[in-house]
Amino acid sequence: MRSMEIMADKLEVNWVTVAFAALQDHPQSTRIDYESAPTVTDEEIRLAIKKAKQLGLKVCLKPVVNVRNGTWRAHIHFFEMDVPCEPKWSDWFHSYSRYILHHARLAEETGCDLFCIGCEMVSTDHREQEWRQLIAEVRKVYSGPITYNCDKYQENHVKWWDAVDYISSSGYYPVDAWEENLDRIEPVVRSFGKPFFFMEAGCMSQEGSDYLPNDWAMDGAPSEEAQDAFYRAMFTSCEKRPWVEGFMLWDWPVKLPSLEVAPRTGGYSVYGKKAEATIRSYYHDKTKMFKEETR
Repeated sequence: MRSMEIMADKLEVNWVTVAFAALQDHPQSTRIDYESAPTVTDEEIRLAIKKAKQLGLKVCLKPVVNVRNGTWRAHIHFFEMDVPCEPKWSDWFHSYSRYILHHARLAEETGCDLFCIGCEMVSTDHREQEWRQLIAEVRKVYSGPITYNCDKYQENHVKWWDAVDYISSSGYYPVDAWEENLDRIEPVVRSFGKPFFFMEAGCMSQEGSDYLPNDWAMDGAPSEEAQDAFYRAMFTSCEKRPWVEGFMLWDWPVKLPSLEVAPRTGGYSVYGKKAEATIRSYYHDKTKMFKEETR
């Protein structure tokens, strides 16, 4: 909980995403295990939400699914038609819906301000009927706004944005490609008439990561400069687009290294690095602007 206090103080943010993962064994498994370790418990989630609210932060609850064998969740996929003795979309969505609905009830109970029904499930995005049904079921147990976090470059491939309250995506765009991607995303946002924000956005503090920010396996030397360059480019480009309403920055770890060690670590954390000051300055100016406008 101390980590969240430090985050709120150092970054001057006003939202936090409580994100956690359940596991399925492999990409074609139809059983999602959310009731045993390493998935966090309901009580741990409640404590995190309570702490965030004590700090004056709004909360997005974000349950995701990962694959135990290390395959990225975007590759979860099944035959398009049910085939006897083969894993089926219907079975997977049944299990996934149990997982999501359980946490939608928890989001309602704890007064979360936003609920995210999925993250970067690229190979499932075309299953429009199943996603619409899940959203309808979530609305029966959760009264707040709903979003879906599509993956980078997928904003214009999701056909059911009308069913959610916010369009959101993962903003892992190269440092020199923000303008062209914002140009591509804008017509999607305009056509559906929904608010938009980046449910994830970030860059590792490693050489070359600013050009491949989505490559979490990159093996570059530590570089605060590359990470900072990414954040500056993202903020500068998005500031010119009033339809971009915010960012959930990836990420801020629960366990923080010492300030002496932090600048030499790679990874997405901005703690103790140059990007931390850049983020703080951006949000500080935003807060100041809001206060001046509402006088």
